[in-house]
Amino acid sequence: MEKHPIHTDNAPAAIGPYSQAIRTGHTIFASGQIPIDPKTGLVAGDDIVTQTRQVLSNLKAILEAAGAGLPGVVKTTVFIKDMNDFARFNEVYAGFFSEPYPARSTVEVARLPKDVLVEIEAVAVTE
Repeated sequence: MEKHPIHTDNAPAAIGPYSQAIRTGHTIFASGQIPIDPKTGLVAGDDIVTQTRQVLSNLKAILEAAGAGLPGVVKTTVFIKDMNDFARFNEVYAGFFSEPYPARSTVEVARLPKDVLVEIEAVAVTE
């Protein structure tokens, strides 16, 4: 099995020993993205709406670099700091995806890198 790392400057660089994404065959595994603005290197906003938009924009950039884009997403895993933000998160999320929506798991967590409010990882496929 060949693994091909994916990298784009349109999303934040990895902040540890991992790739932005790995492509193997027609499947892309995108690492969890947090709301870092790739232009400034800073956390985007301090609310769930702004942070979710940035996370999904980062994922979109990585998946486009891999040849899939958001339409190719089949599964996401969402890590959210406060489940009370779930409804507002969903409003933003629904604006990035269309039916049939990807399968998804959402988990409330105690803490995320850089104390952000949300992190999302994705699995996508290409033709």
